[in-house]
Amino acid sequence: MRYTLFFRCKRTCVLLAFLLSSTTPVVAAENTGTTLTLKKALASTLAQNPQLYQYRFSTEVLNAQKQSSALRPALALELEVENFAGSGSNQGLDAAETTLALSSAIELGRKRQARLSYADARINQMEWEQQAATLDVLGALTEIYIEGLATQANIQLAEESLALSQSLLKTVKTRSARGATPEAEVMRAQAALTRAEIRLAALQEHFKRQKVQLVRFWGETTAKFATLEGNLYNFGATNSFDQLYARVQTSPAIRVLASEARIRDAQVTLARANGRSDLSWRVGVKRFEETGESAFTAGLSIPLFSGKRSNGEVKAALANRNAVDYAQKDRLLQLHARLFEAWSLRKQSITAANLTQKVAIPALEKALRLTTEGFENGRYRYLDLIAAQEELLASKQALIDAATTALVSQALIEKLTSEALNP
Repeated sequence: MRYTLFFRCKRTCVLLAFLLSSTTPVVAAENTGTTLTLKKALASTLAQNPQLYQYRFSTEVLNAQKQSSALRPALALELEVENFAGSGSNQGLDAAETTLALSSAIELGRKRQARLSYADARINQMEWEQQAATLDVLGALTEIYIEGLATQANIQLAEESLALSQSLLKTVKTRSARGATPEAEVMRAQAALTRAEIRLAALQEHFKRQKVQLVRFWGETTAKFATLEGNLYNFGATNSFDQLYARVQTSPAIRVLASEARIRDAQVTLARANGRSDLSWRVGVKRFEETGESAFTAGLSIPLFSGKRSNGEVKAALANRNAVDYAQKDRLLQLHARLFEAWSLRKQSITAANLTQKVAIPALEKALRLTTEGFENGRYRYLDLIAAQEELLASKQALIDAATTALVSQALIEKLTSEALNP
């Protein structure tokens, strides 16, 4: 069942084909054991996630209940003895009348078919709930995976910042030794280097925590990989909002409500069927001890005015059925709002990331080179160099943040639509 679920959700749940492409081949990464791919993380989660595995037992419960619903009324064997152990002529068993009978009921109103339809509707809903839960779990996994990629990028940026701080401290010390720079600037450069070291250490610890968060999705507590594989800056194509919203209307989140409507319909049918009285029948043989003779007996009974007793149940079932329609409309409105927010945020973040990467960062890198040369030649102050470095680092940080927001938004879009966006 687990592998069936994986292939069913592969097209709808495997996030972002572009995340699976990088400079390192996927097979090589999986064999080394030091790099985790998103594909491997998703497969491990589908196979071993405790939350998803619980649906297997829920399905078994529903199938067992369906078997019970399919049973016809049971047969009963009755033994009745009359006129014995009394007084006068009824003393002992001489005047006893013994009846051996078989009895059961005949269900009217297609009750058995109604029970089976209700059981099938519940099983169908469980399947859609399982798919919706799978999308939720894989969506949460993907979001943490993306955040882990962002942390890796931030670690690289922190290492770059540390290298700049070390280079700056070395330059300032050299200039201070020549008397061209005050001692206070050396102290400030030393403090900046310490802050860079602290930030790098904090990011490294944060990445360790994220790795533990990832492995819990497949029931483990220790991460056996060192890094994550993926391209943080490849965003793929952008679909129109109307196309995405059309997919939402057939997603598991909506199918769950549609299956709920089928359950309510089945409940209405079942309530109406239960309003029909069942026929009880009884056939048997009676023996008269006094004469040694025997005779057949038969009986048929039906309750009177039982239909009125079920009117309340029918009305309650109809009310529950009508409530599902409004719940589905409300759910669609909620999904529409969430989808549009994610779609708009993704588009905005991709634009910001592209402009930052292609325009802002190259300009600031050139500005830093010129400022560094000018500082070494005495044309720029220490504060000018610090400002140039911070502006470049801030732009690279903004690029990471924008890329992360775009990918997280795309993960949400794919979860809502249950389909991967076009790469």
